[in-house]
Amino acid sequence: MAIFELEIADGDVQRVFDAICQNYGWKESVPNPSYTSDNGESKTIENPENKGDFTHRMVRGFLSEHVKAYEVNKARDEAAANINTEVVISDPQP
Repeated sequence: MAIFELEIADGDVQRVFDAICQNYGWKESVPNPSYTSDNGESKTIENPENKGDFTHRMVRGFLSEHVKAYEVNKARDEAAANINTEVVISDPQP
């Protein structure tokens, strides 16, 4: 498996995490899946996905969407290049 790396200066890592998390909706607390109105647990819990993991997931999603868009467009272009564009529809009543 290949490794894709992106080097970011130490001083910028937190800025990148903060920006991605803000832009893509990461929250510090999330709904508690165990909560019920009668069990006394909190409605929310600390997000089990930290900012770094969330950022990595968003970057992978970004890359995946771009690869998909590229491959769909490429397939469309290749298919269109192989289609006979001269379409003749004859009139059955000349």
